[in-house]
Amino acid sequence: MAHVLVIDDDPSLLRALRVGLQAGGHTVSTAANGEQGISQTALVSPDIVILDLGLPDLDGLAVAQRIRQWTEVPIIVLSASGTEDRKVAALDGGADDYVTKPFGMAELEARLRTALRHRAPAATDLPPSTITVGSLELDLVHHDARVRGKHVDLTTKEFDVLSFLARHAGRTSTHQMVLDAVWGTGYGRDAQYLHAYVHRLRQKLGHDSGIVIRTAPGVGYSLESEPEVPG
Repeated sequence: MAHVLVIDDDPSLLRALRVGLQAGGHTVSTAANGEQGISQTALVSPDIVILDLGLPDLDGLAVAQRIRQWTEVPIIVLSASGTEDRKVAALDGGADDYVTKPFGMAELEARLRTALRHRAPAATDLPPSTITVGSLELDLVHHDARVRGKHVDLTTKEFDVLSFLARHAGRTSTHQMVLDAVWGTGYGRDAQYLHAYVHRLRQKLGHDSGIVIRTAPGVGYSLESEPEVPG
């Protein structure tokens, strides 16, 4: 039996899933929007997440990608759209399975069992939900960036670029590596697209932050923390 987190804004569906899953012996938590679902994933550490794509505040794909930044919890996507493109985008974005609405509880239970069998083994092997590089602190759950404790206002994509570079701090990440991780494989050749984001990140971090994004000409970028200069 598992602890299941259901992220969906349809109250009737939430009730039906709660009743059906609890009848199967599962513990059920719910969230009515994407931000709440991300926070709940961090707070309750569910064994599996059932995620609707049509949420009122965030696209379900964005929710899956943010959850994937710090945990390998199995994610089963629910959607009224059964198009191949949407399925591929969900699976490429971090989902483990895709269920098209309407669906039966027997089918969903079977998919739960399959996803749970294939889940990542030990939570201790998972990446942390926060990253610290020098004076820079990144909260991957709440998409919060701080330098010396002061909030840095970043867009979602700016945060994703910065967090990718921070995960590989001190090492050069190629243009294609960053583009593939943040935007997907279709952007692998658009280096100029990335340059604009790095330029804005440098401006927002500031010259006195001690955090430097270095350019490896023709290759990519590396994020480094400069040593503090004694006053």
